[in-house]
Amino acid sequence: MANQIVRTVGSKSPSKQIGVFMMLVLGLAGTAYANGPSKVILGTAGNYAILAKTGISSVPPSVVKGNIAASPVAATYITGFSLIEDSTNTFWTSDQVTGKAYAANNASPTPSQLTTAVSDMETAYTDAMGRTRPDFNELKSGNIGGLTLAPGLYKWTTGISIPADVTLKGGKNDVWIFQTTGNLSMASVQHVILAGGAQAKNIFWVVAGNVALGTGSHFEGILLCKTNVTLLTRATMNGRVLAQTASALQMATVIEPAL
Repeated sequence: MANQIVRTVGSKSPSKQIGVFMMLVLGLAGTAYANGPSKVILGTAGNYAILAKTGISSVPPSVVKGNIAASPVAATYITGFSLIEDSTNTFWTSDQVTGKAYAANNASPTPSQLTTAVSDMETAYTDAMGRTRPDFNELKSGNIGGLTLAPGLYKWTTGISIPADVTLKGGKNDVWIFQTTGNLSMASVQHVILAGGAQAKNIFWVVAGNVALGTGSHFEGILLCKTNVTLLTRATMNGRVLAQTASALQMATVIEPAL
């Protein structure tokens, strides 16, 4: 059914299942939800709205509020942004970026800083994907459209699909981690909705495959992606794109979340 918090049994003991069930019931009645897992530490990768290893592309006009960076590739792999190099040669600017653009061929100290940021991104991915004992295992076979989801660790060996709006409901310090060994796809004009004080900075989507956010969709949270991330025409996102291959924006918007 739509608009409910769903719990799968997984391997939890009966007493723990009952405890979690009661916690969710109490949450629906207006008291506190579970806090969820511990937060994923991004390190210096958290200094960027978009960080990618093999390139970042834009079909203008895209909008990025925050820094972007590509490493270990050069600035020639940041395309569509009409980059202008600063006189210090340590960064670039773009009319599409409220912030700075960095690449591995900028002057020192940028290359070493990006090497650290990429390492931190990979460490964060490994940490988040390595979390065990999920609270929600193979929920709805990955189709989470129409659901309201409590904080917790979610795991799928299938992909994640969002064919309809999904709501994440919890407090301002609560944490969600969504793990999938497949892809993440979001249909056109659908939304990730935050409720009850939930914050994008505490939501982590850990994807071993590809990510595609549909035309006109809206997404919330930090994407830790092993491969590439694409925001289709006029998709918007409140969060960060941390991709271990490439990121592509098609007249899309990425706004880094409030700290």
